[in-house]
Amino acid sequence: MVETLTDKAYTYLEELIVTLKLLPGSAVSEAMLSRRLGIGRTPIREALQRLARERLVTILPRRGVIVSDINVKSQLRLLEVRREVERLVARSAARRAAPPERAQFTELAGQFEKSARQNDDTTFMRVDRAFNELCVAAARNEFAAGAMGLMQSLSRRFWYLHYQEAADLPETAKLHADIARAIAKGDEPGAAAATDRLLDKIESFTRATVSTDS
Repeated sequence: MVETLTDKAYTYLEELIVTLKLLPGSAVSEAMLSRRLGIGRTPIREALQRLARERLVTILPRRGVIVSDINVKSQLRLLEVRREVERLVARSAARRAAPPERAQFTELAGQFEKSARQNDDTTFMRVDRAFNELCVAAARNEFAAGAMGLMQSLSRRFWYLHYQEAADLPETAKLHADIARAIAKGDEPGAAAATDRLLDKIESFTRATVSTDS
């Protein structure tokens, strides 16, 4: 599939927001982002509209664009939904993935483990985004895809903000690798169980931030 300029703008902007290069609460403009990324204002505008649907930015008419704040209590509510959706997606992907997709899951598992060994947060974030996209494609469920799209970027940004406090990148990456390998093998119960282990870790990690963020 050919990547459009809007797709490229979205990918660049999502990474800037998730990795906190655009800080929560900061104001940005189409013109500024267009200059920074070297992409025209129309693709930037369309990408910002998608980011607004995912609650990463707020578009204020005639006032510009604000990068959304991070809220721990909202994150915990998001995790309630995320656990159910991701378990469904993992099981469905394990059942429905085509052979080339299974090979891609095996490759992504290796990339997750490499990012764990190198403690490389940027590579992990990129592999995580590719993994989520592949899970959605392999699951063959457009409704689950819509729900996943609204949650993943917010979750990655929250994790990126706090992970260094818990020093948990290697463990988180390995838990992702477990899911990828279970899907590659067509192991539906294993994929669901691995997803629960990951979400248990993320929920525990999120609750540990309440005392400092609330």
